[in-house]
Amino acid sequence: MPAVVVEIARPPADVWRAFTDVSLLAAWMPGVRRTQIVDQPPGERPREILFEFSTSLTYTLVYTYDEDNREVRWEPRVGRRDAVRGFARVEASGSGSRLTYALEQGAGRTTDDLVLGGPQAVVEAFVRWIEAKR
Repeated sequence: MPAVVVEIARPPADVWRAFTDVSLLAAWMPGVRRTQIVDQPPGERPREILFEFSTSLTYTLVYTYDEDNREVRWEPRVGRRDAVRGFARVEASGSGSRLTYALEQGAGRTTDDLVLGGPQAVVEAFVRWIEAKR
């Protein structure tokens, strides 16, 4: 699974908080029309999230979090053919953060879906969004 690595001029805690906040996904992720939490145990982060995209893709992803290492992994549950799997890790780097983001896209995705939701496009959108939030 190919990974994109980028430096972000924000503290690791801020990057991690923003990246894992489901309520913010539609603000920065390309093509996301709506997200909805499907499963969230009390006092914990969401375990399963429904995604609806402008390209009519709909699927759910199941998330696991490693808070100590600021790493999150996701894999499809519903709509596997159109869904994605991958991980993101946030580390301290100099006076900012290093984000490592890896993504594997489902076999049912069209060429447009692959470009819109490709790892480079997702990372670039996140970096533009978070660095603009100063």
